[in-house]
Amino acid sequence: MAKQEDIFKNVVSHAKEYGFIFPSSEVYDGLSAVYDYAQNGVELKKNIREYWWKSMVQMNENIVGLDAAILMHPTTWKASGHVDAFNDPLIDNKDSKKRYRADVLVEDFAEKIHQKAQKEIDKAKARFGDAFNEQEFITTNARVVEYLAREKEIRERLGRSLGNGDLEDVKALIEELEIADPETGSRNWTDVKQFNLMFGTKLGASAENAMDLYLRPETAQGIFVNFLNVQKSGRMKVPFGIAQTGKAFRNEIVARQFIFRMREFEQMEMQFFVRPGEEMQWYEHWKQTRLNWHLSLGLGKENYRFHDHEKLAHYANAAADIEFNFPFGFKELEGIHSRTDFDLKAHEQYSGRKLQYFDPELNENYVPYVVETSVGLDRMFLAVFATSLQEETLEDGSERTVLKLPAVLAPTKAAVLPLVKKDGLPEISKKIIEDLKWDFNVSYDEKDAVGRRYRRQDALGTPFCITVDHQTLEDETVTIRHRDTMKQDRVKISELRGIIENEVSMKNWLMKM
Repeated sequence: MAKQEDIFKNVVSHAKEYGFIFPSSEVYDGLSAVYDYAQNGVELKKNIREYWWKSMVQMNENIVGLDAAILMHPTTWKASGHVDAFNDPLIDNKDSKKRYRADVLVEDFAEKIHQKAQKEIDKAKARFGDAFNEQEFITTNARVVEYLAREKEIRERLGRSLGNGDLEDVKALIEELEIADPETGSRNWTDVKQFNLMFGTKLGASAENAMDLYLRPETAQGIFVNFLNVQKSGRMKVPFGIAQTGKAFRNEIVARQFIFRMREFEQMEMQFFVRPGEEMQWYEHWKQTRLNWHLSLGLGKENYRFHDHEKLAHYANAAADIEFNFPFGFKELEGIHSRTDFDLKAHEQYSGRKLQYFDPELNENYVPYVVETSVGLDRMFLAVFATSLQEETLEDGSERTVLKLPAVLAPTKAAVLPLVKKDGLPEISKKIIEDLKWDFNVSYDEKDAVGRRYRRQDALGTPFCITVDHQTLEDETVTIRHRDTMKQDRVKISELRGIIENEVSMKNWLMKM
């Protein structure tokens, strides 16, 4: 655990030191769970967003984009169920005065049991090698069977209690499991209570006549209320999807773990409209498609797993999370939900307007069912950043900190370094910059010895360093250094664009799906 905490501290520290993420309004001592994306962070975040958008919208003829307003008519949130049911179960520790999500405390406890089972599996795998039958071991090893059964029992009971609104049983479960305050070890808990997470605001020039509004807690409802507008104006045929990225706001009472859980965050969502009765096949399709998208980035298959929901939201008939192994354990990265026809029917009811599709093949009107994919952009950023940050010991015994970002996502694709600040080398370097910047985000770096500059670019995640030296004056060649291997090649200046393009092209990365 201490090691995981150290890794996480390094992630937070590195993000600030190298211009990725700053605490918001830090000169005023900041604002809890609110962060600013700095000069390198905003580029990485933009690249993740574009990687998602290209795969989701540009590569699918039957999916289009939308950018709905953050402010929506307040009845939207009554229809969606957020006014009445958008709550978190929270519990306070009487001794430490700390507040926690009650469900997260139980889930973390269950995850520790799962990790014990996984440790037994990993030990057996190392012992038996290629002859190891993992599935047989999981079903026959008494200790693993016991661990997994216990985990399942805990998760199912939590799901039932939350689904039934039985907060007393959630507290009873915490007490029975002897779950302690993670910071102090105290088990002196209050009752569990529900807190609504929506931010309220006002619309109007005067306080007396202002309308009560909410900052949207999710982007999905903007898609649902525009379903018919998009379908008719785009002449879309079911099945089709509407994708959107944008800010959402939740008044998280317990907001910790850096950018994993924030009050102002960004979502990348797609709502896929299908015929009733076909939702489950599309649900399975999108589960696998979305996992393949994540795997295309090369962060390690072992870092992903599916988690099927024990407790379903009021709108869903099936739901699963793609969980990622963050420095603090496996947590939700993306949700795939079969939302049935709940949302469109609810907006029909509250608005008094029909939100139906006429299917020419069936010659009938119906309210489509919806399959949703929703990934947190900030969580995606954290997954990529934390996994890429590595400490390496080199052959000569020295160490380097390297941010091995997928090259397609790296904020800066190449840094151009003149060996010295004279003899015309800076001028050639800047000419290379002028040529490459039309296609790539590139930077110029002339300060310090070239070895130190290499280390700086490693820490920034720059895939290539291009060094201009005196030989460049003679034959128009440069040294190109590869971040991950530190291998150096001598190439023509005219070849640089092709070399970089081959490594950072979204096409090349997405074709791995």
